Amino acid sequence: MSVDSTLYHYIEENGRTYHKYKQGRYFLPNDVAEQERLDLQHHVFMITANGKHHLCPLPENPGRVLDIATASKHPDCHVWGTDLSPIQPHLPENCTFEIDDAEDEWTFSAPFDFIHGRALMSCFNDPAFVVQQAVAHLAPGGFLEFQDALFPMNWIGEPPRQSALYRWNELMMAGVARLGRSWSNVQHYRRYFDDAGLEGVVERRFYWPTSPWAKGRYFKTVAAYFQEDMIQGLEAMSLKVLGVLGMAPAEVLEFVEEVKRDFRDTNLHAYLTV
Repeated sequence: MSVDSTLYHYIEENGRTYHKYKQGRYFLPNDVAEQERLDLQHHVFMITANGKHHLCPLPENPGRVLDIATASKHPDCHVWGTDLSPIQPHLPENCTFEIDDAEDEWTFSAPFDFIHGRALMSCFNDPAFVVQQAVAHLAPGGFLEFQDALFPMNWIGEPPRQSALYRWNELMMAGVARLGRSWSNVQHYRRYFDDAGLEGVVERRFYWPTSPWAKGRYFKTVAAYFQEDMIQGLEAMSLKVLGVLGMAPAEVLEFVEEVKRDFRDTNLHAYLTV
């Protein structure tokens, strides 16, 4: 992997580091703590998909693959990965990594057999444009798959509007919208795919409880990993997003501790749709 050394000159804020290329485009950090959290997030998606990296019916050797921020698990094909930060600890021989912004005009020289994106809800101002770009760069018979989370969280029964977790969801939705990264865009993915001309579009929904309140081994396992993923990420995402709503860092950190307690509270029956 050959990368301009200046791209490793990250921006430091609140004790975390952030991407320098197109500074501010993405509000989550890129440091080791965040990479470890992303490993947890990856594990939740893998459990959800029954150990599969994708749900579409790819052939055993899909050929050229593009991952938008970014993966490594197809040894028999060549994978291109794009992201705003060069944080990959190592690069397999069959992978090419590029520092790039998927909202810029795509300049790949050849089409892809599979384009994959996961947890992109905070990445784009205009996800419909990204989908159009992706479809334009698909080979005939190729597949496009997005896996993402649909905020705000849902509740079993009447939501406890005074709870920190409920208020956090409402405030985060307002904050990301102000940042131009509306999480509401995820509910429109199906329309973006249809409008871009894809055929045979399939949408599947899964559910992640915030704590092991849900019955069954599967939901309790998902909840354990999802809960830890969120608890590790709450501080970083909340500092940036709630900051644009005028909350001071100390106020955000105090609020985040309340939200963490709610995540651990099995009496609060909340879940995330993915």
